[in-house]
Amino acid sequence: MTGIRLVGISGNIRRPSRTRALVEHIGYEAVRSIPARVDIYDLIDAGPGLGRAFAREELSPQAAAIVAAIEAADALIVGSPVYKGSYTGLFKHLFDFIEIAALAGKPVVLTATGAAQEHALVVEHQLRPLFGFFTALALPTAVYASDQDFSDGRLVSERVRDRAAEAIRQLAATAGVDLRGGTTRRAAGARIAAGHLDEIAMTPP
Repeated sequence: MTGIRLVGISGNIRRPSRTRALVEHIGYEAVRSIPARVDIYDLIDAGPGLGRAFAREELSPQAAAIVAAIEAADALIVGSPVYKGSYTGLFKHLFDFIEIAALAGKPVVLTATGAAQEHALVVEHQLRPLFGFFTALALPTAVYASDQDFSDGRLVSERVRDRAAEAIRQLAATAGVDLRGGTTRRAAGARIAAGHLDEIAMTPP
């Protein structure tokens, strides 16, 4: 089968970053597990044209290309560092340019990074409602990592890596991919449309 297209968005304003490392880990591990290609972007890849734009037609070519990539993706991996109890402003500004219908039913892995474990609920209280607005299929397992989960810029926490693996398994199920053989499971889309996310999330690999 032709691989699905994953797009990762790291909502940080600098590179390297722990958010980028987390999104990369999930993206690259997904490619190792399922037939897929992954493209990962930081907000800085959009250039200053993102922050200066007030309408879609005002986006710079770099920012417009990222918006187009998000809309064309089969699935997303999104992440943001926690700023003031939420995702970054430019992360939200980027998604303000996305057509609502473009994300409908699209699987999304939610991730975030923060200084301490106390910020973990940002994925539930901030990111999940955002993608609920788009009627995207935010996967049940979100992945949060704090500073102590990294070493030299790499994700080292086995607990977080296990959650990432579970999110990838759910991503494969919702995208209709059989982890054992890389075949398409046509019934998955119908079960998603019928609202049976719990059934899909618990389908054994």
